[in-house]
Amino acid sequence: MFGLYSYPIYIVGLVAQVFCIIHALKTGRRDSLYLLIFLPGIGALIYFFMEIWPEISRGDFTKNLTRIFLPNHKIKEMEKKMRLTDTVSNRVNLAEAYAEQKQYDKAITLAKSCLDDPFVNQTGILLKLARLFFASERYLEALQYFEKAKSQNHNKLDRNEDELSYARSLDYTGDLINAEAEYARAIRIHHSMEAMYHYGCLLKKLNRPQEARIQFENVKTQKDLHPRYVRRLNSKWIRLSKQALRAA
Repeated sequence: MFGLYSYPIYIVGLVAQVFCIIHALKTGRRDSLYLLIFLPGIGALIYFFMEIWPEISRGDFTKNLTRIFLPNHKIKEMEKKMRLTDTVSNRVNLAEAYAEQKQYDKAITLAKSCLDDPFVNQTGILLKLARLFFASERYLEALQYFEKAKSQNHNKLDRNEDELSYARSLDYTGDLINAEAEYARAIRIHHSMEAMYHYGCLLKKLNRPQEARIQFENVKTQKDLHPRYVRRLNSKWIRLSKQALRAA
């Protein structure tokens, strides 16, 4: 009798385990894979309450589930809307849908077409293009569009994410002096753990290992000052900083 009841429970547990592993992979929570693989069953339960339940509470779970398991659903939906009404808003939404699936060439082409509209927010579209070029690892083009956007916005970027992408674009295109200044600024103003990690990597390239180590250590210090959700958002940079310290 126990065997008859235990088999369905085993199947449900196995499905939950596989679902959590796929969710962790697709949402970039790779640090949780150790928990899921080495603590089957219990690990999935812990993962559910730590990672999935907050998504449900925020109302993001259904949207994220669709993105993971039906990756082209949003693209088809946005393509249909644009065929019905070809507006700048619908073009931007479709470009974002393409970008989510890493179809950057299509996204960039659509975003560029929005610049032809005389009533469009030019700065917003320029920033959108800069982000798309950065995501597609075309850093020289990203830098050019960040510069254009800055020139239209009192020589500044309003978002921390854009400031950091601008600094990284400078870094990856070889302008190390200005990249260092931008990293230092992002750290001073935003206390960004991501900026600390990338600044540390830049200092290593500049053959300044002791200063680089200080930045990686600062990531560990900042980690302990923030709540769990901030640590989760920065888990990649925390993990990479620890690796850099071990390798030093």
